[in-house]
Amino acid sequence: MRAAPAVLGLVLVLAQQLPPVPQLPQPSFEEWLTGVRAEALTRGIREATLDAALTGLEPVVTVIERDRSQAELVQTLDQYLAQRITKKVVQTAQTMRKTHATLLSEVSEKYGVPPGILVSIWGLESNFGRFSGVRPTIATLATLAYDPRRSTMFRQELFDALKILDSGDVEPAAMRGSWAGALGQPQFMPSSFLLYAQDFDGDGRRDIWKSTPDVFASIANYLSAHGWKKEQTWGREVSVPPAVIDGLAEHAPLQTEGCLARRRMTVPLPLAQWKKLGVKTIAGGTLPAADIEASLVQGVKRNFLVYPNYQAVLDYNCVHAYGLSVGLLGDRAMADPPKAAAKPVKKTPAKKTPAKKTPVPKRR
Repeated sequence: MRAAPAVLGLVLVLAQQLPPVPQLPQPSFEEWLTGVRAEALTRGIREATLDAALTGLEPVVTVIERDRSQAELVQTLDQYLAQRITKKVVQTAQTMRKTHATLLSEVSEKYGVPPGILVSIWGLESNFGRFSGVRPTIATLATLAYDPRRSTMFRQELFDALKILDSGDVEPAAMRGSWAGALGQPQFMPSSFLLYAQDFDGDGRRDIWKSTPDVFASIANYLSAHGWKKEQTWGREVSVPPAVIDGLAEHAPLQTEGCLARRRMTVPLPLAQWKKLGVKTIAGGTLPAADIEASLVQGVKRNFLVYPNYQAVLDYNCVHAYGLSVGLLGDRAMADPPKAAAKPVKKTPAKKTPAKKTPVPKRR
C-alpha cells in the first residue's frame, strides 16, 4: 500500500528536522584485527596460519590512496584498442602461443577454450607471465576490509585469502598481487581462486604465480564455468550501414540490466536478422549462416557483433575495452609469428700480405 502524498511529505519534513545520526567511532586496527582473528577461527582456519599471516600486520596507506583515485577510462574504445593491440603485443602473443603450443592444446582439449583466448587473457593480465603482483595480499585485503567504504566485500575476500594459505597452495610471503587483492598471473580475487584455480601440473598446489600449466588451466576453467562454449567463437568486427546505426533504438535497443558494459550493448538478435539489416564482415563479406544470437557493441568508428561466449569474457572483467581486446588479440594470436629476418653475414676482409720492401743499401 502506497503512502498518501501528504503523509509522505510530512515524513520527509520530519526527517529533515531530525539531527543526523553520528557515525559510530571505528575501532583501532589492532582491535579490528582481533575480531577478524576470532571469526577466522570459527571458520575453521588454523591458528598457526593466522599467526603467520596476521602477526605484525599494519594497514597500507598507499592501498587506500589507490582505491580512492582509480583512473577513469577517458579514451574512446577505438583509441584503447589501437593502443593496446599493438604490433609488438600481437607478435609476442603469437610467439607465446607457439612456444606453449603443446600445453595450450592439452588445456584447450580439457576445458574447451581456444589457445588464442588463453594466451590473450594471460598477456593482458600479466604481460605474458612477467607480472603477477608485488603487494602482500593479506595486508592489502586487511586494509581494504578495515576501510568502511567496501568493508563487507573485502572482509570476505580476506577470509578467502586466509583459506588459501590454510590449504597450503602458497606461503604467506609468496602470496602477492595487485593493490586490490587480485592474485597471481590470472589476477583472480581470492574468492575466484577458491572456485576456479586448478592444479594442472599435478604437484598438489594451485600455483597461479609461477606454474604456467596452472595459470592456463585456471583461466580456462573460469571461462568454461561462466558459459564458454567450445564450438563457438566470441564475435567479430563488422561494418554497419549508417541507417542501421541511426535506427538502432528501434531495431535493437540497449540492454537494461547487468553491469555498465552490458547496458552499453544491444539486446541480442539472431545473426540472420543482422544480416538482413545489411551488416557485413569488416572486409565487406556476408555474415556466416550460423544459428546464433549476437549483440552490437559500438565504438566511434568501429563496431562489433559479440556472441554468447563474449559474456564469459565480461564475467572476467566487465569492460568492453577489455573484452574486445581479449577477443581481437586471441584471434590474431593464432597466426604464426613472423619469421625473423636473417641477419646479413658480414664478410671479414682478407688480410693483405704486406709487400716485401727492397732493402736500401746503407751509404758508407
